[in-house]
Amino acid sequence: MDNIFIKGAREHNLKNIDVTIPRNKMVVITGPSGSGKSTLAFDTIYAEGQRRYVESLSSYARQFLELMDKPDVDYIEGLSPAISIEQKSISKNPRSTVGTVTEIYDYLRLLFARIGHVYCYGCGKEITSQHAPQIVDNIQSLGVGTNITILAPIVRGRKGEYRKEIEELRKQGFTKIRLNGKVVDLSDDIELDKNKKHEIDVVIDRITLRDGIERRLFEAVELALAKANGIITIETKETTYTFSEKFACPDCGISYPEIAPRMFSFNNPYGACPACYGLGVKEYFDPVLIVPNPDLSLRDGAILPWEEKPPAHFLPFLEALVKHYAIDIRKPFKDLPKDFQDALLYGSKGEEIEFHIDHGARREFVKKSFEGVIAGLERDRERADFWEKEKFERYINLIPCPTCSGARLKKEMLWVKINDLNIYEISAKTIEDCRTFFQKIILSDKDQEIARTILKEINARLTFLVDVGLDYVSLSRNSATLSSGESQRIRLATQIGSGLTGVLYVLDEPSIGLHQRDNERLLGTLKRLRDLDNTVIVVEHDHDAIVESDYVVDLGPGAGENGGYLVFQGTPEELQKHPDSLTGLYLSKRREIKVPEKRRKPKGFLAIKGASAHNLKHIDVKVPLGIFTAVTGVSGSGKSTLIVDTLYPLLKQKLYKSKERAGETEGLSGYEAIDRVIDIDQSPIGRTPRSNPATYTGIFTHIRELFTKLPESRMRGYKEGRFSFNVKGGRCETCAGEGFVKIEMQFLPDVYIVCDVCKGKRYNRDTLEVRYKEKNIADVLEMTVTQATEFFDALPHIKNKLRMLNEVGLGYIKLGQAATTLSGGEAQRIKLSRELSKRDTGSTLYILDEPTTGLHFADVEKLLHVLFELVERGNTVLVIEHNLDVIKCADQIIDLGPEGGDKGGRVIVTGTPEDVMMSPESYTGLFLKKYLNGDILTKTTKHKVSKQKVR
Repeated sequence: MDNIFIKGAREHNLKNIDVTIPRNKMVVITGPSGSGKSTLAFDTIYAEGQRRYVESLSSYARQFLELMDKPDVDYIEGLSPAISIEQKSISKNPRSTVGTVTEIYDYLRLLFARIGHVYCYGCGKEITSQHAPQIVDNIQSLGVGTNITILAPIVRGRKGEYRKEIEELRKQGFTKIRLNGKVVDLSDDIELDKNKKHEIDVVIDRITLRDGIERRLFEAVELALAKANGIITIETKETTYTFSEKFACPDCGISYPEIAPRMFSFNNPYGACPACYGLGVKEYFDPVLIVPNPDLSLRDGAILPWEEKPPAHFLPFLEALVKHYAIDIRKPFKDLPKDFQDALLYGSKGEEIEFHIDHGARREFVKKSFEGVIAGLERDRERADFWEKEKFERYINLIPCPTCSGARLKKEMLWVKINDLNIYEISAKTIEDCRTFFQKIILSDKDQEIARTILKEINARLTFLVDVGLDYVSLSRNSATLSSGESQRIRLATQIGSGLTGVLYVLDEPSIGLHQRDNERLLGTLKRLRDLDNTVIVVEHDHDAIVESDYVVDLGPGAGENGGYLVFQGTPEELQKHPDSLTGLYLSKRREIKVPEKRRKPKGFLAIKGASAHNLKHIDVKVPLGIFTAVTGVSGSGKSTLIVDTLYPLLKQKLYKSKERAGETEGLSGYEAIDRVIDIDQSPIGRTPRSNPATYTGIFTHIRELFTKLPESRMRGYKEGRFSFNVKGGRCETCAGEGFVKIEMQFLPDVYIVCDVCKGKRYNRDTLEVRYKEKNIADVLEMTVTQATEFFDALPHIKNKLRMLNEVGLGYIKLGQAATTLSGGEAQRIKLSRELSKRDTGSTLYILDEPTTGLHFADVEKLLHVLFELVERGNTVLVIEHNLDVIKCADQIIDLGPEGGDKGGRVIVTGTPEDVMMSPESYTGLFLKKYLNGDILTKTTKHKVSKQKVR
């Protein structure tokens, strides 16, 4: 079958549509935000493909897998096994790195175990094999009279019962073994748990060293080496020595165990650093987190932990310290003497200070040393219950482990090298540098033969990561620090590496967070996935992705209830000519976002000096005030670090005396010109289905007040709480105001059924009898924002908030829609509408991080209109953005780069879009120039980025 045919799709807002998707092609599903793209791709096509696969398994296997609900569709034909690559972080596990997720680190471990050169960590010399005579000489050097036990380690940390091996030892005449650290007689009945790991050493001989014992010792050593495949353990009363025929230093006597891949794993006790258990970091109480805002005085609460305790707990100590060191309690903490700061944080180091202790009416004076805030926190944390320890996390930071210096591995493993680099040094390189290293690696003929297959796999996977725009990331980077876009592209690279064919891949906006420079490489990667005979379905708004695809499905024409119709399906060329497609209008330039006729001039500047957080290279940046500014640069260049992690917390400290930590700088000036700073991010507006747009924006409060004032409510004595589904009184108690009841199933997914008492209305019968314009409170929550705007037309305080939701392109969402079903972009725009509905001072700084995420061309135009309105009122709007339609409309641009990661963090150019286009060093300027000249990447005109040398 050449096509996937979907008949009668009705999930969510889809209007019983029939869609034909060609197999083994790259297909883009596009349309306005909220038109049903994700519903068709993920909730219908992927859900059905996954459901059919899981249902083919046994009931035993199904209980360990998530079984998806059957989508509301008549039937789907030609479906392949489906894999979704969505925008979600990979893992929050501190042991998970880019290397482990992509499996490149597994190949590195194998490579080092097979061709790594072992060096002595004592003297640095390369270690050669040590044979029986050398081992005997080393043992005799322990001295006459030393009692030794010669052991042959035959099992090391492996599961099993080992009945056969133990029986064989009995037949060979051995009498004792050391089992898991204890000596056991072989005549005893020995039973091992096959699910636990065991250590088994054969006791070869027990000898007291003396003259004339050489022959017996030599025979015992040879027997042990033969029995344990070249390894022998010598145990004395004080210590244990391991010798190997393979790795041992003749000068230092340092021996290595058998080099195996697990020895290079920081998730295995055989390789992990014993001090940090393979995490590479140690926790400590950070003075910067204890005093996050050093501009505050002790009187104003500079010591954050003391703010959470009653004054009686710390006031006597503070008064005594202030008196003893003769300091001014009203001075900012940063201006206090260094010796006082140290005494306050780390203790008085034995210096006695006079404290007073109140015993009711009697006051007692005592002299003793002060332990310090940090020592007190350590003591309190040690004594705290498990659930109480969480409150101390805010003061704890991480430093590289002092034992392994952040390398995570035992020191022995860090002295195994290839081309003079150990496994950690290679992992710490960026993907691009790592690929260069392996392409230029110099090996002997023997090592080259051994490593050929391993190197092929490593190079292929590194190339895939470079192709999806992740050349700036290192293999050792913790996967928890990756953005959702980076995580999605890593999964994409991993899937290409798997080499599967005949699979249906469904991707959710893979271009998010990706600079135009990397877009072509990403599209090339998707085509490579297609060329492996896979069907690639991409939910996307990106111009290049739509034009470069083989087939386009356009949904619309509007959003929410106005969407869900099939507007067009066919080739990108046909789409551009289609008269009814909004997407086609923008693609063909029949409709476009116009460049502003003139750029606004800054009314002042926020000057950041010496920003050096993460990869920022001690840069000075001037942020214009009173205009619309875009912060641009390739992925990983330091945009979010500069604005979200540095500027925003600094302004909160200056304006609100916030105690939130800011990125490292030498100072901030010019902040007197603004009185508010608001960061509108994409975090959810609520964590539970009880949160919704109406409650978050405050509309629901006004609606409940309105229902309370109705004659029916007054007659019955109803208050506002009666119309809340979160408290008892007016809600349905059968479903506790949820509208549905959860039925737990053993082998199937949990089933949610509509509450049979309230029929999904959330409220009890009495509450629903109160009506306004023939609608009860449940009917109002089911309205879309557009419907509600018309319904509450006569009530300005409700209508104004609804109008703002409409203006940011959210007219299609329902007032009572669960917050958990909203995308990151929708959540961000709901927050934006809430801020817009407030009275601004005309001196507010708005910060938005990629606000165009998930937005169609038409929605981007609406968003820009809203942002321009904010600027016209005198406010400052600062956006971090890759979208060229937004960048071209900015008054000023701050472009960071030139690359990502360590090669980024510098200011490339600042100025108007026209200034940036004139800069030969700016990738943003290069693509902006192409875009504004009308030479957008198409199938006929491709622009291939050459590697620019940054001046």
